[in-house]
Amino acid sequence: QVQLQESGPGLVKPSQTLSLTCTVSGGSITTNYYYWSWIRQPPGKGLEWIGYIYYTGRTFYSASLMSRASISRDTSKNKFTLDLNSVTPENTAVYYCARKLDREFAPDYWGQGTQVTASS
Repeated sequence: QVQLQESGPGLVKPSQTLSLTCTVSGGSITTNYYYWSWIRQPPGKGLEWIGYIYYTGRTFYSASLMSRASISRDTSKNKFTLDLNSVTPENTAVYYCARKLDREFAPDYWGQGTQVTASS
C-alpha cells in the first residue's frame, strides 16, 4: 500500500514562496514508471494540475505555472517538493500530491491534501 502525505506551512504571505513536501511510503519515487504530481483545488473551483517529477527526475509543469513552479526530490528520503514563487491570494487552495502510472489516465494514490492560505 502506497501512502503520500503533504506537509508544509499552512499560511504564506503574498510575494513569498510556497514550499510543500510530499512524503512517500510503501513505494519508491524512483520506481519505473511513475509520475509524482502536485495538484491543487482553489475554493469553489475544480482540480488544477501543477506539474510532475518523473521517476527519472525529469520535470514538467502546467503552462500557466511553469514560470513560478519548481518540483524537486530527495531520493534518499523518498520525498518530493513543490516550490511556488511570488505567491498571490489567488494561490490559496488545498494542495495534493499524487502518484500516476505511465499509460494510466488518473492517479491511483493521493495524499489527504493540505490547506495553504496566501494572505497578509
